[in-house]
Amino acid sequence: MKRTSLLCTLALSALISCGPKWQAHDGDGYMYITQKGGPTLGYTSAAILYDDGFAFKDLNRNGVIDPYEDWRLPADERARDLAARLSVEEIAGLMLYSSHQAIPGAAYGFGQATYTGKTNHRSWDMTDQQRKFLKEDNLRAVLVTTVESPEVAARWNNEVQAYVEGFGQGVPANNSSDPRNETAATAEFNMGAGGKISLWPTPLGLAATFDPALVREFGSIASQEYRALGIATALSPQIDLATEPRWSRFNGTFGESPALDTDMARAYVDGFQTSENGGWGLQSVNAMIKHWPSGGPEEGGRDAHFNYGKFAVYPGGHFEDHLKAFTEGAFQLEGGTSKASAVMPYYTISYGIDPSGDNVGNSYSKYIITDLLRGQYGYDGVVCTDWNITYDNKAIESFDGKCWGVEGLSVAERHYEVLKAGVDQFGGNNDKGPVLKAYQMWVKEFGEQSARARFEASAVRLLLNSFRTGLFENPYTDPATATAVVGNPDFMKAGYEAQLKSIVMVKNHGGVLPRHRARVYVPKRFYPQLPGMFGMSMGPEAHWDYPIDRALVEKYFDWADTPEEADFALVLVQQPQAGSGYDVNDRKKGGNGYVPISLQYRPYKADYARATSIAGGDPKELFTNRSYKGKKVTTPNESDLDLVIDTRAKMGGKPVVVVVSVSRPVVLSEMEPYADAIILTFGVQNQAVLDIVSGAAEPSALLPMQMPADMKTVEEQNEDQPFDMVCLKDADGNSWDFAFGLNWSGVISDSRTQKYAK
Repeated sequence: MKRTSLLCTLALSALISCGPKWQAHDGDGYMYITQKGGPTLGYTSAAILYDDGFAFKDLNRNGVIDPYEDWRLPADERARDLAARLSVEEIAGLMLYSSHQAIPGAAYGFGQATYTGKTNHRSWDMTDQQRKFLKEDNLRAVLVTTVESPEVAARWNNEVQAYVEGFGQGVPANNSSDPRNETAATAEFNMGAGGKISLWPTPLGLAATFDPALVREFGSIASQEYRALGIATALSPQIDLATEPRWSRFNGTFGESPALDTDMARAYVDGFQTSENGGWGLQSVNAMIKHWPSGGPEEGGRDAHFNYGKFAVYPGGHFEDHLKAFTEGAFQLEGGTSKASAVMPYYTISYGIDPSGDNVGNSYSKYIITDLLRGQYGYDGVVCTDWNITYDNKAIESFDGKCWGVEGLSVAERHYEVLKAGVDQFGGNNDKGPVLKAYQMWVKEFGEQSARARFEASAVRLLLNSFRTGLFENPYTDPATATAVVGNPDFMKAGYEAQLKSIVMVKNHGGVLPRHRARVYVPKRFYPQLPGMFGMSMGPEAHWDYPIDRALVEKYFDWADTPEEADFALVLVQQPQAGSGYDVNDRKKGGNGYVPISLQYRPYKADYARATSIAGGDPKELFTNRSYKGKKVTTPNESDLDLVIDTRAKMGGKPVVVVVSVSRPVVLSEMEPYADAIILTFGVQNQAVLDIVSGAAEPSALLPMQMPADMKTVEEQNEDQPFDMVCLKDADGNSWDFAFGLNWSGVISDSRTQKYAK
């Protein structure tokens, strides 16, 4: 490793003579200086300068403590100073946000990476592709996906930071992550010790707790894990108001209540951004809230990752409800960071919202970004597009570019339109070329001075998120600390307790639960091979298997091989697999390609769907009506319903307990009569289910959304309107409405149900 320069050595010698304000240390792959009354400095090749007995990093190697290098100055002053020093090419790099990066890089397929000259590379080595976009394209926002271990993540981060410290203005990388704390059902709870990250329910499960304080605790814990991994930005939370029950991204939201969504959004962002001193600090993680102005009201439930789902519609006139989690939640924090540091618009065209009549993707809309977000609501933080919106879209069903509403423009022209709309950063773009072309377009239309000012404005916003989180002082992270912090026993316990608090019991006929030590029959479940995102099969071939580990069950109950031997049955199933709302085969047969998304198990015919869609029109379609009225779909896992019915028949009147893993509202009216007890889970370990069933823990969660009575009410509800469905009413007379849930005493009625009443 390269040591400090002669200037650094002389400076350190001078510092030694100045007294006990600082102390130098050798780190694992880097060096650092601690100082009384000042921040810790982490560095590899930067010279160290001093003033008044304090140490400073000379990132641009000019022998002067420039304002951006002076940690005593306010972050905004430092950001403005550095932005003015950067070239147009360097600012163009700041405007890039990398494609997904696995550590180590993939050997083949999506995201394939190479390591030139290294046949036996280390897991934490940078890839050739990363070296290119960091140096040649000046990119500094890196999206990290899978990591081999906390230690590998930390070492990779340190490799990256040492690399970018060595050239230009020494701007550190701001690494980021999509949510990474969700669990798998088969993972057994253990206290952990620096391996697996703490495991929490999905955001919809967190919403089911109706407890913003718990969500803030999650944010605080996750932020510590993120920073230990070298991650300073979270591409979360997803605070879209989930008013469309068929939407595939419902599970990433906080449900359909504007009030609950608002409080959860505020708590999440406060937890991530607020450091131990009550404001920004070295434990802070920037929160990029998504997706402005909410991707929740997708017509027919189709998702805007695809052309066939690009329209968000507002038939109920509830556009303002969808903004509240942003404007009254994430923009009005209780902690000292004031507001979420970044915003991501969704892919959707917010159909009919722009008074000018333009219908373009939200990141292309000057009305959505400049007039509404920045103007009316005064948001001055970073705005980053969702991924790949400037790329071409080859077909209605293809998963590639998402240039909704501007399909006829070139890639560079799309970048220009995004900049004119008021956006700062391009998600999923590693190449500065189109950004520089957009700059020249701005120069041609508005002049060089205007173009430079526009670029510097974005640079200041982007740099602020690195200054406020301390990356310019110490972007390095200790591998041993990462191993000790990530998934430590206290964090694992907190996550598991949150899982228990997220489980909703919606039926307990005759008080059959809890079941203490008893003989349980667990039937095997049929696992169908599901259709994948690209039309190919996904996952293993169809097979039968137990849905839960026998050894785990036997820690709670005695295993019965047959229904006759059992005291009760425990049936674990999945929600109906709804489909995507588009079928190429329908198009090939002469249809328009659009089909229903079903939330029930049995085959479904859309007799109550709209005869004419609200939105439509695409250069690749010769029609505007995307209706699917009268069409039929089948559910791949209809066998889950059959399993419950069959088990009821075999048990001969003995209790049947059904556990349904859900990620959005589902129609359970077909299943409810055959179950004595029904439990709904939102991404938890099976062990948490057994804790509830056995009575080791009591259910306390509430439904964060309505559970519809049938598909008729699903078709007739407004995509943008909360609480407008007829809810299932069970054999005990309970309506499975928002905020409904049972504990051992019956229907839960407490301060939560009063505060968040519809």
